[in-house]
Amino acid sequence: MPKPEGKCLAAACHSRAKREYHDVRSPDELKTWVDGILATDAGDHPANRDIRSDQQGVGFDLIAGDASPRKYYRVVCPGEQGAKARSYVAVDAPSTEKTPEFLRIRALLERAGVRVPALVAADADAGFMLLEDLGDDVLLPILSDHSVAAWYAMALGSLVKIAALPPADAGLPEYDGPRLQAEMNLFKDWFVPKLLELPWSDGLETSFSELSRLLLASAAEQPRVVVHRDFHSRNLMVVHNGDLAVIDFQDAVIGPVTYDPVSLLKDCYIQWPRDRQLAWLHDHKRNLPGQGIADVDDGTFVRWFDLMGLQRHIKVLGIFARLCFRDGKPSYLNDLPLVIDYVLEVLELYASEIVPVANFRKVFLAQVLPACRQQPWYGRGSAP
Repeated sequence: MPKPEGKCLAAACHSRAKREYHDVRSPDELKTWVDGILATDAGDHPANRDIRSDQQGVGFDLIAGDASPRKYYRVVCPGEQGAKARSYVAVDAPSTEKTPEFLRIRALLERAGVRVPALVAADADAGFMLLEDLGDDVLLPILSDHSVAAWYAMALGSLVKIAALPPADAGLPEYDGPRLQAEMNLFKDWFVPKLLELPWSDGLETSFSELSRLLLASAAEQPRVVVHRDFHSRNLMVVHNGDLAVIDFQDAVIGPVTYDPVSLLKDCYIQWPRDRQLAWLHDHKRNLPGQGIADVDDGTFVRWFDLMGLQRHIKVLGIFARLCFRDGKPSYLNDLPLVIDYVLEVLELYASEIVPVANFRKVFLAQVLPACRQQPWYGRGSAP
């Protein structure tokens, strides 16, 4: 079957998403709920000030979303007697999107001193939330060679606070071998057969299984901390006062200490030279609290970091393919070339010393990479 290209690929993705998702509800339900919140006394929390029962002409506009099925609306409340209008973000989250977890983890991070959106009101059963409006400035487009050091220092500072949370008290699920393997399997379920239309060969199965065991063993060696699980430049918001706020944390888990740092330093949407990545990583290691980090030599920590990144990026290849075909979001395909570059880099770095890496690299170069190069998205990624 010929591969869809350009608009045809987008149409194929949207068509499949339309077939698979039928539970979209009217925004009027969320608006009615928000109107009820605005019609009551919202209390004394700083994020709730200026909400009054006599607000008129409240704006309710859809704003850009993320990779999830959640929908976000900006709610603008006109100020009284010439006062400045205030805005909030209303969220409509399907039952699959872990609203109770979002609320619980938001409170956990806030108590740890991590900047997160303040909560105005929530109905966890309905999947409705009214949150502080952090604005529209995600970190990604603000980053430059000159600004990145300061912003990453703030971001890594947030990770130190998150890693300092006692894992036993966090009440979060374990990011264990089965979960990590299930994520990697997205590569064999979505990226290779569906996006590349490539048969899953015996060579792929054998080398992928060997590599999976290696990567899971490396993850299991690491100290366990609270892990955001998707800590990157599109999930960090630059707030008007210069703060850096963390969002999209509902999937937090207890997992390997290098998972969040590699998500940031080997961001799927922007790339930095390896020497800068490692300098930031070493600084971060020195700032981490106990949990056995001090006794880990730098070489081992870097190997953990690289192999954790390989697990994550193999997973992301599958996720971005799934976002296209299942969720109707083909724009993520433009970010695949950078993710592939990250995979190739680690395979090259460790092939000479780790046999499963060498074996997977051989099959990847012979079978997967040539199929990638035939794709319309290859070589024109959006990342620098």
